[in-house]
This record gives sequence, structure tokens and C-alpha cells, in this order.
Amino acid sequence: MADVKRLIGRKFNDTIVQNDMKLWPFKVTAGTDDKSAEKPLIVVTYKGEEKAFAAEEISSIILQKMKSIAEAYLGKKVKNAVITVPAYFNDAQRQATKDAGVIAGLNVLRIINEPTAAAIAYGLDKKGVGKGDSASKNILVFDLGGGTFDVSILTMKEDVFEVKAVNGDTHLGGGDFNNRMVGHFAAEFERKHKKDLSGNPRALGRLRAACERAKRNLSSATETSIDIECLFEGIDFCSSITCARFEKMNMDLFKGCMELVEKCLKDAKMEKGDIHDVVMVGGSSRIPKVEELLQELFNGKKLCKSINPDEAVACGAAFHAASLTGACLGVNKDVVLVDVAPLSLGIRVYSGAMSVVIPRNTPIPTKMTQHNYTTAVDNATSVLFPVYEGEMPIARDNYFLGGFTLHKIPPAPKGVAKFDVCFEIDANGILTVSAVLVGSKNRDQITITNHSLRLTKAEIVRMVKEAEEYQAREEKRKKASEAGNALENYIYRLRGTLSKFGNSKKNK
Repeated sequence: MADVKRLIGRKFNDTIVQNDMKLWPFKVTAGTDDKSAEKPLIVVTYKGEEKAFAAEEISSIILQKMKSIAEAYLGKKVKNAVITVPAYFNDAQRQATKDAGVIAGLNVLRIINEPTAAAIAYGLDKKGVGKGDSASKNILVFDLGGGTFDVSILTMKEDVFEVKAVNGDTHLGGGDFNNRMVGHFAAEFERKHKKDLSGNPRALGRLRAACERAKRNLSSATETSIDIECLFEGIDFCSSITCARFEKMNMDLFKGCMELVEKCLKDAKMEKGDIHDVVMVGGSSRIPKVEELLQELFNGKKLCKSINPDEAVACGAAFHAASLTGACLGVNKDVVLVDVAPLSLGIRVYSGAMSVVIPRNTPIPTKMTQHNYTTAVDNATSVLFPVYEGEMPIARDNYFLGGFTLHKIPPAPKGVAKFDVCFEIDANGILTVSAVLVGSKNRDQITITNHSLRLTKAEIVRMVKEAEEYQAREEKRKKASEAGNALENYIYRLRGTLSKFGNSKKNK
């Protein structure tokens, strides 16, 4: 199972989900009841029976494993956590990630963007944090991971990390490069053996794993081969791929990354020469062609590889968690993070257009108010305020977050009643929208936490209980396995002892 990050917070009928389902070696279905009909569920076989899991549950299992690793290392319980997400995650995806943390039994202190966390790690590496370094430095974080791509531009000065702009694609990463290779080799298999393996999840899974290994090999070799025994219907499959061929089949994706970098520079109102360091993060940032294109974009500038691209985000998040809680001696609690809203937020007006209240790349936390919204029809006694997130000019083409209605409006000709609409985003990116009838105390609001894709409190409680049960069963299985291994070792030692005893008796 993979790519859970591409499912979390998305709808089952999302075009991206539907396209990915054709490539995944596991089954994804829609929810069974009216409430969860839009929610994608991952079907797995557990103890001989099929069970459907929400993406939040799968993510929570991963978080639980990380929690247990940390507890084993520290020798004490871990309750609090800072969780990172791609910078371009929308509200639904952030909320779903927070729910995953709750299911895992964690108190989520903060949700922060992955490039921001990487920038903190970079700051620690450069010894600029808490060391009295007064020089301001602009850094661009290029974060190309397995499933998502983010680019962020930050200004770092002493203990302040201020995000200037973010851009990215929540559906661009190493998995997409793998998919191109899987498609290439599946077509080659069909051409050679006249058999289509695309409908066989097991064969696709084995081919994908081989393509992942080949991709990694091509970061340090000009050619590599794949060799899979009994790939499909007993047929062995052997082939090879050159670095040049791999680059050609993915060139449009690599160039797409560079285009997003240029857009981010434009949003930050900076020139290429204003960037002091380009920090490489994420496993896919090791691809030689990606490095080459990025270096060309910045006129031959040397890329910063001083931090481990696989660990940078985790290190930065850990430091931020320590700074929030004061858990470590010597950690400066005055480190300030100023992040931004990755997408524009606004309301749909009567014409259907998107009226933006908070433009994207606005520093958060923030509170912004738009004045002089009016009624669009005569004698209206209530007004609906639908809230959307996105960059499209037509509201329905953006992501619907929720809505509320302001009632008890005195009847009057259209345009007479006026409203102020206020959007407020907290440090976790959680949005509260309110509207007030000007000249009155008539006010209503909505906190965007309960949209259709979000788990209910009852569902979260159920999933927490199930997660605890799975963990208990896993502990039981682990103990049984350890006991079995101990017994096997005892029998092995006993046989050795008896053998020595028998030999010594013969010698006598």
C-alpha cells in the first residue's frame, strides 16, 4: 500500500483519485453510507477478511509506529506532536491529517508545512538559529518527495522564519516518475508476450517495486536493468533502461517543477539573484536531471545539499515541537514561524464569481475583512455565505469548504442591506468565517472543521478504539513471535550441547 497522502482529504470521484486507482496495486472503494459516500476507502485483507480503511486510519497507523519508535528510544511516553504536511495541502487535507494524529493517540500541537520544517533544519545546520546571526537570508526550499512537490521561499533572520511565498503540486513526485516507468515496461511486456498485466494488482505491485529500485539506481548510473521472476502468468521479465530514456519520459514533469519555482519567485516578488541558498529536500530531489535543470534556472548557482533530504523535514518538525514545549535544554523558545495561506479564500457572490477575502501567500495567523457586500434580490430576509478555497475566478471551480446563513435581515430593496465578512486563520491554518449586518448586532459565523469529507467525532472515537485493538493484537503477535524464536534458539543450543556430549562419550 502506498500514496495514502494522495488520498487523504480528497473525494472518491476526484479525477486524480480515479486516475491513480488504475495504477495502484490495491483496491479503493467509495464509502457505503450517505455521509461517507464521497470518501475513498482503502480495502485490505486482514486475517482472511476484507476490511476498508479511511486514509486517516492508514496515516494513523504510520504515526503510531513512529510514536512507538520514539518511545522506545526515549524510554518514556510520547503524547505531543508537530505534524508536517505539503505546503499546498488544502483545508480538507490539513484537517484530515490532524484527525489522523488524534486517531494515533497524539495531541497535535501544530500542523506546519514541510518546506518550512526543512528551512528550520537548514537554519540549525547553518548555526544561524539562536546564535545572534543578524544577517537576513532568503532561501528557496525545493521539496520533491514521493507524492508531492512544494517550493517555498523564506526569509530567515536570527530566530524568525518568515515564509514569503509557496507553490507546488499535491500530485507530483517520485510516484509519478515510477508510474511512467511502469507504463513503459507494461507496454513492453505486452508487446513481447501479447499479455496485458495492467489488470493484475500483484503483478503491477511487483513491477512498481522494481521500477522504484531502477529509478534510484539511475541517480548514480547511466543504465540499469530490471529482472522479475514469474511477473505474470509464470512469465519472467527482463529489461533495461538508460538514464537518458528515464529523463525523456519524465521531462515534462521535471519542467513542470521549474515552472512552479518561477511562479513562486514571482509571488514572492523576488529575482533569482535575491536567493542566497537553494535547499534540496525530498528523495526525488536527488535525480540528476532535476538538479541540472534547477541549477540552470539559477544561472549555475551551487545547490545546498548540506542537510539530509530524507530527514530534514522530520528534524525541523522535531525542533519546532521542542521549541513549543521547551522539552529540550538549550532550545530557544523564541523561534518565530510566520507561514502563509497556500490558497486564496473567499465567498461565492450572486453572479457565481469568487470574491477573494484572503489572497494566497498572505502571512498567517491573519484576520481580514471585506466590506459592503449587499443583498442581490429585493426583500431578502436571509443571505447565504458559501466559503471556497482556490485560485479559479468561478467559485464552483474551487474547493467548497462550507457555508452559513445570516437570518433575520429586515426586508428592503436589493443593495440596501450591507454586510461585512471577516475571515480569520489561526496558526494551524484553521479558518473561521463570520458575517455581520452593518449597523446591527446580527452576526453569524462558521469554523471550517466539519465539511462533508471530515470524520465525525463518533468515527474518530471508533477508529481510536480500533487502532488500540490492532496495536494490542500486534503486541500479542510480537510476543508470540519472540517466544517462538526463543524456543527455537533454546532447541538449537540444546541440540548442540547434546551433540557435544554424545561426541565426548564416543571418544571415551
